Amino acid sequence: MQILHIPLNMVQLTKLDLAHKTVLFHSDNIGSQLQIIGSYWLTLSQVWYLRRMKQQVYNFTIELNWKYLEILRQFEKFEVHWSKYQQREKSSLNQLKTLATIQSIGSSTRIEGSKLSDKQVQTLLEKINVTSIEDRDSQEVVGYYNALDTITEFPKELKLTESTIKNLHNILLKISAKDDWHRGRYKQHSNAVQASFPDGSTQIIFRTTEPGYATAEEMRNLVNWTRTKDDINPIVKTAVFVYEFLSIHPFQDGNGRLSRLLTTLLLLQNEYKWVEYISFEHEIEKRKKKYYQALRNCQAKRPNEDITEWVEFFLDSLSNLTKKLNKKLEISESDLGPKQKNIYVYICNNPESKTHQISEGTQVPRSTLKRIINELLIRNLIEKSGKAAGTSYRMKSGT
Repeated sequence: MQILHIPLNMVQLTKLDLAHKTVLFHSDNIGSQLQIIGSYWLTLSQVWYLRRMKQQVYNFTIELNWKYLEILRQFEKFEVHWSKYQQREKSSLNQLKTLATIQSIGSSTRIEGSKLSDKQVQTLLEKINVTSIEDRDSQEVVGYYNALDTITEFPKELKLTESTIKNLHNILLKISAKDDWHRGRYKQHSNAVQASFPDGSTQIIFRTTEPGYATAEEMRNLVNWTRTKDDINPIVKTAVFVYEFLSIHPFQDGNGRLSRLLTTLLLLQNEYKWVEYISFEHEIEKRKKKYYQALRNCQAKRPNEDITEWVEFFLDSLSNLTKKLNKKLEISESDLGPKQKNIYVYICNNPESKTHQISEGTQVPRSTLKRIINELLIRNLIEKSGKAAGTSYRMKSGT
């Protein structure tokens, strides 16, 4: 593939030949052809991105192939679809948002070693009494909920500054007395990115920036760069921010949870409103091994590393989530009745749910629920596993 290294204002898109899968650009009266994969129109910004597939972003190198160019295009396309749906179906989105919130909180705290299930998280949030929360897992859940609630309530008011980041860290750890000495302040001691696994074992993923001046300077540079207006795709820029934030690890504890909260904040500030209705944290929890592997592989080449593997992981994870959300939108716009849609959405968001759980979660009587579940099975929208009392349901694989 030939890469064009010419200023954007000198490029004109003159012809797109879908049959031969070539696109003709014109520059200084010299035609240049590039082979393309797929059949779609390219905007000038995408043309710029194409000819700069391998580029320097912040202190890093990123080289994305056509697959990821297409994923970025699909995000923009989905945003248009989502905006129309959101305006039309505001009332039907409450359950989706609530379930996404519970999944996000449960997954993000479990990634860091918490043992609470999504059901336990839901029960805890329904009966919050801060004065009675003494165990560490519950404190982390409530702290994450409070920080996430602040972000989703005031995404535009929370300008990305060091003060905002420190304040969110303070909210995240506010009800934990053990964290009084460091919350809301950059780290005072060296730390490392450490993975926790279900069997209780831990593994150091990589070393981080030294405390003191080095951390303060790197955070100042990162925040200033992120706030600067440029033509870098906002989702790619968010991925870069999160990677560098985790590499710095600016706080003594809570960096992983805070990085995922800041992901939500940055995406909301860039008008990706659908992020409130998915759980990026849940996707990371499911792909935890790849999450840590991508971070470790890239960070091992520090400084001035190539972080393509991390950005690809980030884009793949978001892409998986938007595909699932898009499927739910298609169902919402289908001929399914209100109760059918309600039950389907619940099963999508709570895989491996049993009948009594679905009934409690949707407030649909079991007699009616059994009939609707059979209808969804017949329509090949869900599938079941197990037998008798152990039967559970999930969204049909591949949908």
